[in-house]
Amino acid sequence: MTTTTGTVPYTLTRLGVVMTPDPGEEFEAEGVLNPASGRTPDGRLHLLPRLVATGNVSRVGLAEVVLADGVPVGVERRGVVLAPDEGWERGLNNAGVEDPRTTWVPALGLHVMTYVAFGPLGPKLALAVSEDLAHWRRLGPVHFGYDPALDTDLNLFPNKDAVFFPEPVPGPDGEPAFAMLHRPMWDLGWFRPGEGVHLPAGVEDERPGIWVSYVPVAEVQGRLDRLVQLSGHRLVALSVYEYEALKIGAGPPPIRVDEGWLLIHHGVSGDAGEGWDPSAAKVRYGAGAMILDAADVSRVLARTAEPLLVPETDDERVGTVSNVVFPTAIEEVNGVRYVFYGMADARIGVARLERV
Repeated sequence: MTTTTGTVPYTLTRLGVVMTPDPGEEFEAEGVLNPASGRTPDGRLHLLPRLVATGNVSRVGLAEVVLADGVPVGVERRGVVLAPDEGWERGLNNAGVEDPRTTWVPALGLHVMTYVAFGPLGPKLALAVSEDLAHWRRLGPVHFGYDPALDTDLNLFPNKDAVFFPEPVPGPDGEPAFAMLHRPMWDLGWFRPGEGVHLPAGVEDERPGIWVSYVPVAEVQGRLDRLVQLSGHRLVALSVYEYEALKIGAGPPPIRVDEGWLLIHHGVSGDAGEGWDPSAAKVRYGAGAMILDAADVSRVLARTAEPLLVPETDDERVGTVSNVVFPTAIEEVNGVRYVFYGMADARIGVARLERV
């Protein structure tokens, strides 16, 4: 992990709310939030929001984005495209397919969705693929190959905030690879009392941060199921600044810019409470940005010392979890980039991303 504090010449300007829970939709009783995004084969822009039903059971929906003068202003619902139907997506007291992130990968001709399967051992990562956003085929849970240098097995740990790069990047050996950012959580005590924190070799900071893992392009050709078999794990970034004091995690799929790869991420500060219980936590989620080296995406060239977006409006400050802006999708419309983000874990907002 190499980090500098160079300039990240981008800004975010909030534009408003694009999706709120429909009182008549049972699957939205506890909120709509943290959407993925993509375009159907006919070019229409869609969100794939996390829909939360009573009991905190999450599904992934599909909603076409409504534009006014090219600006996203609302959605038209198109139903549910992924539900916790598999046994490993359900526990005895919990269930859900949560926080999807989708990347259109031209080399595969597919949308690749990462999502959190909230199963018997808590949040674990899984993949699904689609040609049209409406029909998804599960590839199954992510498996992290064992790396003796880390002196641990990444499969033991809860993991969230995973997203793929849209094109192959140089892997650890320099060969082209598909790369996935993710965020392991080292404290196992939340579901096994007394177990506590287990850190990989060489890591001294127990706060969750951003990692990257790879699968060689050559291994995926003709074997799409290999996409879930990741290795070459590298630490990308840990918390540095005040707005990231508790943890950081990746946001939307990285986008290629002149400087390298632009990654919008979230940083969390405040008091997490016992075991990250949202009802007890007094936290604030803000959006920042990093530039990753195109030649080595585990290397951070620059990052924002101050957040680009923080909770300010009532929609961002009051909700299921108050004081949250949580970016998860970026789309371009008529040459303008828009970032879609969760607002207080209850609704979805949009902001304009601009270079300064």
